[in-house]
Parts: sequence; structure tokens; C-alpha cells
Amino acid sequence: MLELISFLIHGIQPFLVPICFVGAWVVTLLCFWSLWVTARDSVSAAKQMHQIPCTGCQFFTADYRLKCTVHPSIANTEAAIDCTDYQPKTNPMLY
Repeated sequence: MLELISFLIHGIQPFLVPICFVGAWVVTLLCFWSLWVTARDSVSAAKQMHQIPCTGCQFFTADYRLKCTVHPSIANTEAAIDCTDYQPKTNPMLY
């Protein structure tokens, strides 16, 4: 039994270094690929969120209880990107 284990260990040993080398590089590349996909998705989500015009609207109150007096349920969400009732603030000092 010990001879069989010894034979398996010495028979597999020449293949372990290349297998481990390739495995380590695959794991490293998968980590970098995961980071790249996460960064790409974060940038695209940030671009979409910056299209929400609520903070520049005259109906936006900036109060967490009532964010918008016209459409409180969609204020500061992606549904507000094409808001038909958007009115830009004419003079921010008045609000």
C-alpha cells in the first residue's frame, strides 16, 4: 500500500508545477476580470443616476418626508429621468 502511494506521488509530481502555475494564473485573471466588470457596471450605474434631474427642479423640496410635491413616489428614482412636470429652478435663492 505504501508503495502504491509512493508511486502515485512520484508519478504526479512532474505535472504538479505546470498545473499549479496555470491554476494560479487563471485565478489571478478571474480576479482582475471580476474587478473590471464591477468597475464597468459601477460607472454605467453612476452615469444613469446622474441623469436624474430632480435636484434642479423647482418642485423638489430636499426633505426626506416629501421629496417632490408633484410626484413624491418617483422622486430621485430612475423613473424620474423623463419627468413631464420637470421645471428648472429659475432663481435658486428663492427656494
